[in-house]
Amino acid sequence: MKILVSQPTPQTEKSPYFDVSSKYGVEVVFRPFIRVDHMPAKDFRQQKVSILDHTAVVFSSRHGIDHFFSLCKDLRVSIPESMKYFCKSEMIALYLQKYILYRKRKVFFPLTGKMDDLIPIMVKHKSEKFFVPQSSVHDDKLKNKLDNAKLNHTEAVMYYTVANDFGPDEKLDYDMVVLFSPEGIHSLLKNFPNVNQGNFSLACIGAKTIEEAEKLNLRVDFQLTPELRSVPAIIEHFIKHHGGESK
Repeated sequence: MKILVSQPTPQTEKSPYFDVSSKYGVEVVFRPFIRVDHMPAKDFRQQKVSILDHTAVVFSSRHGIDHFFSLCKDLRVSIPESMKYFCKSEMIALYLQKYILYRKRKVFFPLTGKMDDLIPIMVKHKSEKFFVPQSSVHDDKLKNKLDNAKLNHTEAVMYYTVANDFGPDEKLDYDMVVLFSPEGIHSLLKNFPNVNQGNFSLACIGAKTIEEAEKLNLRVDFQLTPELRSVPAIIEHFIKHHGGESK
């Protein structure tokens, strides 16, 4: 039995993915379907946005942080110490320590890890001019929420999210495929336009991923539930119901 997880290989040997693989003797293959590419400074300049016109930055991911500071370096933009940072979660906020001297008085985040709960915090600082780094693949949901909150904000693309190309000899010969984003769905169909779901089960993680899969007429066999709260749990459930026995 082979299972494809469309993410990079875990960095730790203690990952529950490896526990499931060892317990049932199945092959779990890690193969990212998408990648994040750097944006050249010349591409950013075409958007005609000045980062230093803003007094705060909004981050919804660690990718956003990496590419923001990398692009600022390429643009030779020196971020002032007075800049404030509003992050979707504490984990993202702590990641800022890679680039700045972390001070709580200029880093803000909700305890829930939800963007909807970050916006009220931003409203308390409504005098700020917010800069929002985005991927080339995005929707206007966050922009609309900031508009509704009457916040002064500017969005700009700072990195590219693109499909990873599979080699001509690579086959989709898996019993289960796990996808984590709408972009992953698009990559699957780009690389395997004649995909036959009779040959494998599809697990989709996240409401947006499920919505995109169903919109494109893919059958979603598994998703996170109160009983199956993680991808390794979904994989173990799948194995058990397809004749897999623990060693």
